[in-house]
Amino acid sequence: MSSPDFDLVVIGDCNPDVLVLGDDVTPAFGQQEKLVGRMSLEIGGSASITAVAAARLGLRVALVAAVGRDAAGTFMLDALASEGVDVSAVAIRDGLATGMTVALSRGGDRAILTALGAMDSLTAADIPSSLFARTRHVHVSSYFLQSGLWKGLPDLLRGARDAGATVSLDPNWDPAETWDQGLSGLCEHLDVLLPNDAEAAALAGAHAAATGPADAATMTAADAARTLTAAGPAVVVKMGADGALAAFPDGQFLRVPAVPDVTPVDTVGAGDSFDAGYLAATLWGWDTRQALALGAACGALSTRRAGGTTAQATREEAIAAASDLLGETLAGR
Repeated sequence: MSSPDFDLVVIGDCNPDVLVLGDDVTPAFGQQEKLVGRMSLEIGGSASITAVAAARLGLRVALVAAVGRDAAGTFMLDALASEGVDVSAVAIRDGLATGMTVALSRGGDRAILTALGAMDSLTAADIPSSLFARTRHVHVSSYFLQSGLWKGLPDLLRGARDAGATVSLDPNWDPAETWDQGLSGLCEHLDVLLPNDAEAAALAGAHAAATGPADAATMTAADAARTLTAAGPAVVVKMGADGALAAFPDGQFLRVPAVPDVTPVDTVGAGDSFDAGYLAATLWGWDTRQALALGAACGALSTRRAGGTTAQATREEAIAAASDLLGETLAGR
């Protein structure tokens, strides 16, 4: 049997990020003008950031998304292609604008404003089923922003697994804060779920039979992860400065610390870079502890400069940082 064309197919959002950085980035209404430290236009969208991070680690990556036939869409397709990401499966919509995000960032915290545009127009019908037979792994990003996919995604992911691919999903934040939209039923088709700690607590609080959404504020990341494994997948939780953990349905539980001595300039996309590192390590055949370390390394190193992709780690940088974190020599494939 010939080898697949891709290591990773990422499904999700593809939109520019307008980054606004400074000590005080809170807008002053009343027609007031405020000066900030910096603005820039960068590759944005969780799926796109994950795809670029994975390509920098040496994976063969394709992106599936929807953009408008406009300058913003052209910017994204050109920028992704220049990073080695295959964009031939990206749908281009006439009459719709490319989605766009404005991220107001002050160090380790940020506020995000997003116009969906074409982003949520992506449907299962846009994704060729033959693509799944050509890849080793399928990853879904920004689930709660992909309302056009909600109905058809279970069959898509079932088909991906039937074709021999493994499957992961990063829910990202739910703007409606319902923390479901079909996700609970989708979990049986996932190999791994990749929320951050706040998302894990909200998901677990919404879906656990013994608790309610109000309990999310006091639920630990470990408790949330163990709760979510009841739905079927392994659960990997990103915790920023507290590192990362993984919980499995069989009760296995692992945790790694954060990469030390990295002072964040901008945390946009750090979780998406983590996803790429974790998935790359699993595709290389590394064990879970090593995969967590590579994810933590990719997430931390991505925060060194403004923008989700500008400081993403090279393969060599990421492996070196993960090796230092674990105190052992690691090697990619």
